[in-house]
Amino acid sequence: MFSFMRPYPSPLISRNGIDLDFPLLAGCLALLGLGLVMVTSASSEVASAQSGNPLYFSVRHLIYLAIGFVACGVTMMTPMETWQRLSWKLLGVAFLLLIAVITPGVGREVNGSMRWIGFGLFNIQPSEIAKVFVVVFMAAYLVRRQHEVRESWIGFFKPFAVLLPFAGLLLREPDFGATVVMMGAAAAMLFLGGVGLFRFGLMVALAVGAVALLIWSQPYRMARLTNFSDPWADQFGAGYQLSQALIAFGRGGWLGMGLGNSIQKQFYLPEAHTDFVFAVLAEELGIVGALATVGLFVFVSLRALYIGIWAEQAKQYFSAYVAYGLAFLWIGQFLINVGVNVGLLPTKGLTLPFLSYGGSSLVICCGCLGMLLRIEWERRTAVGSDEFEFSEEDFADER
Repeated sequence: MFSFMRPYPSPLISRNGIDLDFPLLAGCLALLGLGLVMVTSASSEVASAQSGNPLYFSVRHLIYLAIGFVACGVTMMTPMETWQRLSWKLLGVAFLLLIAVITPGVGREVNGSMRWIGFGLFNIQPSEIAKVFVVVFMAAYLVRRQHEVRESWIGFFKPFAVLLPFAGLLLREPDFGATVVMMGAAAAMLFLGGVGLFRFGLMVALAVGAVALLIWSQPYRMARLTNFSDPWADQFGAGYQLSQALIAFGRGGWLGMGLGNSIQKQFYLPEAHTDFVFAVLAEELGIVGALATVGLFVFVSLRALYIGIWAEQAKQYFSAYVAYGLAFLWIGQFLINVGVNVGLLPTKGLTLPFLSYGGSSLVICCGCLGMLLRIEWERRTAVGSDEFEFSEEDFADER
């Protein structure tokens, strides 16, 4: 019945039927469900004022979820060998998209940043796509040049000849947060790929110096750095957004004000359903709900890292590095978003994975989930290993 959908066996349709990693799937579905509830709650007032429909953003979020589930299914059905073979082409696509988004007449400017390409009612954010394709490229490079990466300086610096132009395009938008997440995930992959401590330490020192230089070179970045440390000094100006987020945390207390009872979402806290949805969550569900959300995300991230470890033990090195990279993308974006919400980091326009409203981020997160489920399934079934052979039963039509 579904033979036209599966040129290869997949976790969706295999000799064992639907064969998925339930802990990872359950954790991500819980985050997606919580995200839908919080987006509906946090956006109701703004949606009602802008469109007359309090469920406007909620309905769009559901549409993005549906597209995300399709993306998850597609990546689950795509063999990891295909991603490895197409890594350079995918990198080229990402590069072209990042050029297109900063091209006048193509990119769409919102709040002073050109980060989106408009397609009718929807926008795509090329930086979200680029981060994943960079992870795929880095994984393929580490497999091809593993000895060179571990033993020589040239193998260590080669990938930066590719990554630095990507970082430059992201900063041109500007999207400083995405640049930090992408470069951080690439650095973590290099470390796990076997780079020596001395070279890794040098890379970290250079990265810290580059970040400091970038902050110093732009006055608005310096202003963010100084304002987040004491938002109350200018609580109605540059520190307004952070001070309102902190008020939300203070109002939430231990058990929260109750679902739907946030005051800060009523035009006090800007971007309440996108960048600052975690603050609204803390106000409505309290510190207990916020910590439970953090715990759930820690579980999902650790599961993704363990999938990488299991793939590496099965000698599926490309899959292992991809799993590591995707896990660090999630971890980096989560830490930055939560750090911004609680005032530990300067304000950045990064969404909270699986929870925030935002089409590109949500769809890409679901696609990454499908890729991790595929990696875990290939590891258990030995697909991608030299010892594995397909049988006629894998391709037989269902009765």
